[in-house]
Amino acid sequence: MPHAEPLSPARPSVPLLQRPVVRTLWPFVVGALAILVGLVLSNALPGYFVYLAISAVIAAIAIMGLGVVTGSAGMIALCQLTFAAIGAWIVALMNIWHAPGGFIVWLVLGALVAGVAGILVGLPALRLRGVNLAVVTLGFAAAADVTLVQIQFPGSAEAISIDRPVMFSNDKKFFFLSIIVLVVCALIVFFLQRSRWGASWKAVAFSERGTAAAGQSVQVAKLTAFAVSAALGGVAGGLLAGQVQLPFAASFTPLQSLALYVLAIMSGAHLIDMAVFGGILWVLVPELLKRWHIPQDWGFVIFGVLGVQALTSGTSLGQGIRNLLWKRQDRRTANAALTALPPDASDDAEEVRTTTTATMDPALLTGEPVLTVEHLTVEFGALKALDDVSFSVPEASIMGLIGPNGAGKSTFVDAISGFLPKHGGRVLLAGRDLAGLSPTRRARLGLRRTFQQDRVPPLLTVGGYVRFVARRRLSAADIEETLAFFGCPPARARLSSVDVGTRRLVEVAAAVLAGPRLLILDEPAAGLSHDEHLALAARLRELPQRYGVALIIIEHDLDLVRSVCPMLTVLNFGQVLATGPQDEVLANPDVVKAYMGETELLS
Repeated sequence: MPHAEPLSPARPSVPLLQRPVVRTLWPFVVGALAILVGLVLSNALPGYFVYLAISAVIAAIAIMGLGVVTGSAGMIALCQLTFAAIGAWIVALMNIWHAPGGFIVWLVLGALVAGVAGILVGLPALRLRGVNLAVVTLGFAAAADVTLVQIQFPGSAEAISIDRPVMFSNDKKFFFLSIIVLVVCALIVFFLQRSRWGASWKAVAFSERGTAAAGQSVQVAKLTAFAVSAALGGVAGGLLAGQVQLPFAASFTPLQSLALYVLAIMSGAHLIDMAVFGGILWVLVPELLKRWHIPQDWGFVIFGVLGVQALTSGTSLGQGIRNLLWKRQDRRTANAALTALPPDASDDAEEVRTTTTATMDPALLTGEPVLTVEHLTVEFGALKALDDVSFSVPEASIMGLIGPNGAGKSTFVDAISGFLPKHGGRVLLAGRDLAGLSPTRRARLGLRRTFQQDRVPPLLTVGGYVRFVARRRLSAADIEETLAFFGCPPARARLSSVDVGTRRLVEVAAAVLAGPRLLILDEPAAGLSHDEHLALAARLRELPQRYGVALIIIEHDLDLVRSVCPMLTVLNFGQVLATGPQDEVLANPDVVKAYMGETELLS
């Protein structure tokens, strides 16, 4: 288990009535209001419009599923109505068998079978992405369509109608049932999106490496997204079977799946209300074309044009609306506040300055190293990116890893964090050999890292990202305290509204809150001003004592290296040039030679 020091002294417990109960209850209130509106509409709308409304609800549920796999997880799935066909087929089969439980049970069973099918279809997503994955899912939809045409739905040849529940036997009552199912599905998706699964979907869409480094399995993230999306498709298909009572393959063609996908992209279906809006458009556009005596196939053209607009602009209609609504809040929460001294620094604390030199208690060198690297060698063909690298990092210490460009620093980080599993030598974390362990497993054991590139998913809030990376229970007070310590925006701020430098600070804060044994910071000050570099240095110096974590810092800002890292390891052409206390390393003639021309280092 990852090593974690207490984040702060014990605090008085917050009274129950002061906790954010409203944030938990409001989705249920909205759901209850939606059901009430559905009850009113089911009695007020004429019969034909009730039938159209049922179709809109069914489409909204299917689009909501696409919002999970495509809108959140970023994978192209062009077979949503194939999963709907599976759900409808199961309902029809149960109806023929007169299976116990009735329509509601059959609906749930159809969703489960569709979810399993989603996992099977999602397996290629573990290796494929983009257009290649789209081809696989579209091929599955085409194959399923041909199969359905041949075998038809159970009972269709005999014209055996599907039995609706007794309480919802006519269209008006069945519409009310569909509203209840929509609300249940929306609540499930709402809470899943705010769970670790939901965070992993958004993280894997932005960066698979960042997801794995946070201790989350990329495979699990992708497969759960496919499973949930397919299950929602199965629910939609089951409702459609109950609506028409005699389903046919023509309702589940690949072309319709493609149009549904485009509509999901255009509406921004990862937002639940926009998925409902997309369902309304799915019915409204063809109906308007029909009333204007225009062939309804032109609806696919309209959806296509709207989808192209969303893809080229990079913002869906729903996200654009949300951005306008959140603009004022973003102005209040998006800016970092990284001051020279931490917010809880004592009055006699000294500011870290350009001339500050990091020191270390020699007693720390006597303990067991938290990281031991023995003869680490990485080869890319004839090139040795790392050649017999060996050194150790004492527990709760700070090691600076420096070297010229191309020295092998990034390769070293990838190798010990598990992204380059094929290497020679050994890497031990607190005495445990990490050979054969994935990046996800290493992260869970307490080896965390940050990246040079931005790996912070913008669809999450600051607090949502911190909780996802931490992988353990954290109180709101602990999160806000650490965010304030690093000068980050508050937990409620959206990551899409903050600049790259601020996201780097959030990334570091989240990694610290994970309570790792060893944290590797790869250019943590990138995107910050010089003053902010020094302010960050003041925080980094405190981390070992404050959080009980050892640090390896890779940084080109030599002022930060001097002021934070009492120990240095210098790499050059993949070899360790020197390692040890800062003053000895910087005085080493080989280091001086390697940095010839970089007078800043030796001044």
